[in-house]
Amino acid sequence: MPTFCRHNRFFADCPICTKGTVLDPDRQAQRRSQPSGVSRAGTGAKRRTGAASSTRTSRGPFASVGPYDGAEIRLERVPGGLRMAAWRGGQMDRAAPVIDAKDVPELLTKAAEREVLVSQPALEASDAPAEPGAFGNSGGRAGELQDELRVERLDDGRVRVARWIMRPNRGWQLQEAPVMLPAQRFNQAFESAARRGVLVSGSPIE
Repeated sequence: MPTFCRHNRFFADCPICTKGTVLDPDRQAQRRSQPSGVSRAGTGAKRRTGAASSTRTSRGPFASVGPYDGAEIRLERVPGGLRMAAWRGGQMDRAAPVIDAKDVPELLTKAAEREVLVSQPALEASDAPAEPGAFGNSGGRAGELQDELRVERLDDGRVRVARWIMRPNRGWQLQEAPVMLPAQRFNQAFESAARRGVLVSGSPIE
């Protein structure tokens, strides 16, 4: 390899002949300025972590009551129907929602006013509170399985709103999860619960 280039300079010192080669100082500076593959991967990981840890919020119109033990009960309009769930600190609980029986009419009235419900259930009052375990329901199907939306009386003056599924050889099983069903199913379950005294405040008469 000749020591001098055609421009009568040392080849390594000629800015024309070294342009684009490994001896080009501009090319070496550009390589040093690029972030490494590890850095790019690390940045992507940080972005994914930030997205995963973001707080979930209600997106549709909703009505709420509470709090109960720090949880707010929301009835929210979602694609395909309604969702009823307990929210705590901006996060949705995985358990079935539990609400004071006396607060159910307030929740449904708010839901109708905010157009979460197209029509408000007709809650026909019962004379006496139902015993714990009594429930109003709305039947349907979950695939090939029979299911019910139940508004069930608990032993502390509260009611639990949850789906139950009939599984072969196992009977009815509670689904500990937020409830998401068509609005008509909610209307039917609350109306049934009202007729059976599930929504009446106070303790059952001995």
